Formats: sequence, C-alpha cells, structure tokens
Amino acid sequence: MSFGAWIGLIVFLLSLYVLWQIRQLLLLLFTAVVIANSLNILVKLFQKLGMRRGVAIALSMLLLLTTLIGFFSVVLPSFATQFQQLALLVPQGIEKLNTWLDFFLNRLDPELIDSLPDTKELTRQLQPLLNQLLGGGISVFYSSLGALLSMLLLLALTLMLLADPIPYRQGFIRLFPSFYRRRVDKILKLCDQALQGWLVGILFNVCVITTLSLIGLLILGIPLALAQAMLAGFLTFIPNVGPTLSVLFPMAIALIEAPWKSLAVLILYIGIQQVETNLLTPIVMAQQVSLLPAVTLLAQVFFATFFGFLGLFLALPLTVVAQVWIQEVLIKDVLDRWHNDSENNPNEPEPS
Repeated sequence: MSFGAWIGLIVFLLSLYVLWQIRQLLLLLFTAVVIANSLNILVKLFQKLGMRRGVAIALSMLLLLTTLIGFFSVVLPSFATQFQQLALLVPQGIEKLNTWLDFFLNRLDPELIDSLPDTKELTRQLQPLLNQLLGGGISVFYSSLGALLSMLLLLALTLMLLADPIPYRQGFIRLFPSFYRRRVDKILKLCDQALQGWLVGILFNVCVITTLSLIGLLILGIPLALAQAMLAGFLTFIPNVGPTLSVLFPMAIALIEAPWKSLAVLILYIGIQQVETNLLTPIVMAQQVSLLPAVTLLAQVFFATFFGFLGLFLALPLTVVAQVWIQEVLIKDVLDRWHNDSENNPNEPEPS
C-alpha cells in the first residue's frame, strides 16, 4: 500500500472516531431534520394557499411552539400528577396480584408449590425499582438543564434547516464525487418522501390508538385513563417494544379493583393492536417505506445500544432513511451493476 493510501486510511479512521464521539450531536441534528421535514409539509400547504415561504415558515413554527407550550403548560402537569399517582398504584396492584396468587397457590399441590419461584421476594425486589422509575425519573428529566439546552438547540437547528435548506443540502451533496452528486440529490428526495410518509402514518396511528385506548379504559372504569391512553399513543413511536410496555401499567392498576379487569385490559389492548396491524397499517403503509418486522426489531436494538433512549425513539425514521440509502446505493448502483467476467465475455468457458 502506498504512502498516500496509508494517509487516506488514517484520515478515514480518524473521521470515524470523531463522528463516534459526536454521535449524540449527530442524532440531535437528525432529529432536527425530521422535524424540519415534517414542518415543511405545513409550509407547502400554506404556500398553496397563497402565502410567501417566509410567512408560511413563521406560521408553521408558531404552531409548533404553541403546541409545545400547550403541552407543557396544560397536558404535562396533569399527566405528571397522574403519573405520580400511578407510581403509588402500581405497587398496590402488585400486592393485589401477590394476594391473588397466594389464594391460587393454596389450592395447589404442596410439592408443586415448592418448585415455583418465590413471588413475594420477586415483588419486593421490583417495587423499589418501579418507584424509582415512575417517581423519580420524571422529575429528574424535566429539571435537567441539559434537556432544556438540547431542546433550544433542536428548535434553533430546525428553524435554520427549514428557513434555508438549500445551502445545507448542497453542502452535503458536495461531499460526494462530482459524477455522483445528481444521484445523491435524487436519493435525498426519496428520503424526504419516505420520512414524510412515515410521519403521516405514525401520527395517524398515534391519534387512533390514543382515542381507542381512552374510550376502552373509560368504559372499563380503569383509573388514570388519560395517562394510560397518552402513554399508549406515545409508545406507538416505538414499534414491537412500545405496545408491550403500554399494557403493563393499566393491567397492574386494574388488579386493584378486580382481577377480571386486568384480563379485560389485556384483551382491549390486544384488540387495539389487531386494529392497528390489520386495518391501520395497510392504509398508511401505502405512504411509507415497507420495513420487515425483524429488520425493525434489530434496528431498535442497535440504535438503543449505541444511542440510548433517543436512539430507540428514532430507530424507525433512522431505519427508513438507511433503507433508502442501502436500496439506492448498495443494491441499485453497486450490486445490480456488478457483472462477473463470464457475463462480460460470453465466449469464455465456465469453470468445471
């Protein structure tokens, strides 16, 4: 390998190291890109109504800020109060389950009971963890100065990308060789379409699941129905893992009143997930990039491992963008055009 090739390899490795060190900042930048791409839908809609782009951007940002302020000032305090109540009710639900299990185990064979794990010891070990996660985690998160600064930086980046996206787009394109820049511009357009399709689909699912969960929990008379419905809608952003987590809290609370309500909550959430899988997903998937379930699950594990909770939350849009790049660059531009020598020279005999 020549000296210049070694220098290039060293520079490449150093670049990878720098990118790894600033991975959280890059993830924040990607979040800003997703939000800017989402707001651009409103901007284009306002422009069709005759507004100038500057006015449309200002109105879109105003709607975003109004939504955020309304959420933090109206919805979040009541939700936080309910969440604190939830932190008190979940251990009660576990105690109820423990009592119910004791009642059930007393009717079993004593030899079979000895082979079962000690549920009391297990619940005693889990209760402090639940209290810490539900009680202290929220207050620490919202009192963190770093979270506030990250939010301000996110809004600033979103506004910059939305106000004048062309220089940033052109700068990214110029990182590629000149013969490939037109192709990169086309791929970026496909990424924009895929992200917008994902956003429209996921917001539609969130609204429907939140509404169905709220109606079902109110009919069953489950306490903290609003908090449970909002949690179910929020966890819709995390496929595979989210639906499983969303059903645990209402089932635990339902045990306080009656065991059958816990089973009814489980049936309710299974029914809602069936509606999403068989009715909502086929409708919105026409606007999205189709993702295999195994690929989605592996992407969640990968991004959560390297980027934490924000990586888990953004695993789906990151996977959507990654799939577009893999399909367009690796498959279409490399593998589909890769011919072996026997294909290039049909007169060459095949090896025996």
